[in-house]
Amino acid sequence: MIHSSNKIIIITAPSGAGKSTITHYLLNKYPQLSFSISAATRNPRGKEQDGVDYYFLSEEAFKQKIHEDAFLEWEMVYEGKYYGTLKSELDRIWAVGKVPMLDIDVKGAIHVQQQFEENCLSIFIEPPSVEELRKRLESRGTETPESLATRINKASYEISFNHRFSKTIVNDELHKACEEAEVVIKDFLGW
Repeated sequence: MIHSSNKIIIITAPSGAGKSTITHYLLNKYPQLSFSISAATRNPRGKEQDGVDYYFLSEEAFKQKIHEDAFLEWEMVYEGKYYGTLKSELDRIWAVGKVPMLDIDVKGAIHVQQQFEENCLSIFIEPPSVEELRKRLESRGTETPESLATRINKASYEISFNHRFSKTIVNDELHKACEEAEVVIKDFLGW
């Protein structure tokens, strides 16, 4: 159950800015942090596993959980693709005395931080430029020209919200961005 003293850390960014890489760096270094597994209606990519990378749900199952008020936040991030943070996932992490680390989209991050206020640290990972973000997304080799254009347009919009978060870190050099995130988290948690 959500308690007023429970802390939460959010890492958010436009797609391709490096939030997942930074999140994994922090999780590997600090066992006191625990990855909050998001629910998603998309299919697994590559080696992704249900219950490890995401809880892969059908659209019907996801909508049922919305109806049951099972989500802390949820969004239709792309047409027909729902993502959300289950309340039970945070309870699972807090029950073992750890701090949940959420790797979520910008809208979802705003919703969560509004619910947690001072018990929430939100870090916005910003790409050095939209052009650099385009190069990173192209190098993945997973985007069609249409999906790339959609992600770039969405990223430009999301960057306009960077002032809404506790800290903005520009990811122009990955090791520096990781170190900066580490300092901010240690300060927030009093380590």
